[in-house]
Amino acid sequence: MAKTPTKAAAPKAETAKKVAAPKAAAKPNALQQPLKPSPELAAIVGDKPLARGEVVSKVWEHIKKHNLQNPENKREIVADEKLKKVFGKDKCSMFEMNKHLAAHLKA
Repeated sequence: MAKTPTKAAAPKAETAKKVAAPKAAAKPNALQQPLKPSPELAAIVGDKPLARGEVVSKVWEHIKKHNLQNPENKREIVADEKLKKVFGKDKCSMFEMNKHLAAHLKA
């Protein structure tokens, strides 16, 4: 039987830690870019620029707080007065909602 060569333990040398150079500020992607809401949407989410994800979260908070989901079909949102101004109609599916929100956001 041939012996397999074993690696000798290398003496521990103090290694210098690499310090990462500061990176240039990364450009936010489309979902992270702050957008200004229209006055109609600002009534729900506030008038400060927000990322799309934050806008959607705040709209969902409003929907949950005011119990605006159709109890028989949870995918359907029954708009109150504020949401009617954003959606342009009385009911909207949760998938269609983002299309309506995009129309009320500007860079």
